[in-house]
Amino acid sequence: MSEPRAARSTGEESIAGFGPVGFIGTGSLGGQLVRTLLRNGVHVAVLDVDRSAAEDLLNGGATWGGSVAELAKSCPTVVTCLPSPAALAGVLLGGDGLLANASGHLTWVDMGTTGPDEEVRLGQAALDAGAEMLEAPVTGGVHKAALGELTVLAGGARETFDRLRPLLGVLGSQVYYLGPLGQASRMKVITNLLAFINLVGVGEALMLAERSGLDLGVAYGAIRDSSGTSFVHETEGQLILSGSYDIGFTVDLALKDLGFALDLALAGTVPLELGSLVHQRFVQAKARYGGAALSPRVVQLLEDDVGVELRAPGFPERLVAPEGGPAAGRTGERSS
Repeated sequence: MSEPRAARSTGEESIAGFGPVGFIGTGSLGGQLVRTLLRNGVHVAVLDVDRSAAEDLLNGGATWGGSVAELAKSCPTVVTCLPSPAALAGVLLGGDGLLANASGHLTWVDMGTTGPDEEVRLGQAALDAGAEMLEAPVTGGVHKAALGELTVLAGGARETFDRLRPLLGVLGSQVYYLGPLGQASRMKVITNLLAFINLVGVGEALMLAERSGLDLGVAYGAIRDSSGTSFVHETEGQLILSGSYDIGFTVDLALKDLGFALDLALAGTVPLELGSLVHQRFVQAKARYGGAALSPRVVQLLEDDVGVELRAPGFPERLVAPEGGPAAGRTGERSS
């Protein structure tokens, strides 16, 4: 019998020997990951194209990495969490890139959603340069990242995974090893596909409740406690009802991930009827609100078309407070 490929973090893994860790990309998700490392005593050197995005991390104990080349020379382990494959390739490759400037043995961990083909290509480039590479995309949302409760999906050489397992266990409460490079990215694409389908479905369910004369606060709680609930309903549903839509994830990023899912479906000759419809809804959301709009605004398409806003009092504007802790907010009434 093969060994299980998933294990829940016990919180007891040793992280000695993992500092300093370089971290490139301190946006909504990356910033929370850095905070988790800092809370657990890891020395982190950070980089971002916008230094102001890292100021609170620098005030919280991180150091500034200077440049990609400097970071490569000073950090044996470097994590990237970047918004696109192009941004990642720009950091990794070329004379000023991570691989060309590594001092000694480099281990590179990619925690963004890059796509399986590109992960394999860049992983081979890392191997050719004498570095190790592990893909480790995460799922669960920015609010889970703030609590260190993400799920980490890892792919690459088993030896590399085993060595990095303590570090990954700090960043996520559950860590899954999926197999060779590319498999973790495929799994992440699949989970995101389900999340986006759920998001559109949550909007339709809440609109049906509103048009049926139901109290939306009570309806939220009833769905949450029913067989129709989902992680997306329990989290993003609150942000729809507050009107903020602020999940920290954009329509452009959703379209990137849905594009990866459609590519997987094409390669596997799998007809994605729901996935294709949801992809089109996000295309429409981008046309109406712009690619930088927050991804739950795909539900606003329905609100605008019906002429009704889905709102209920008491729900939070954000699921993560500005300082990085969980935001307070009503999660729905259990009775009227």
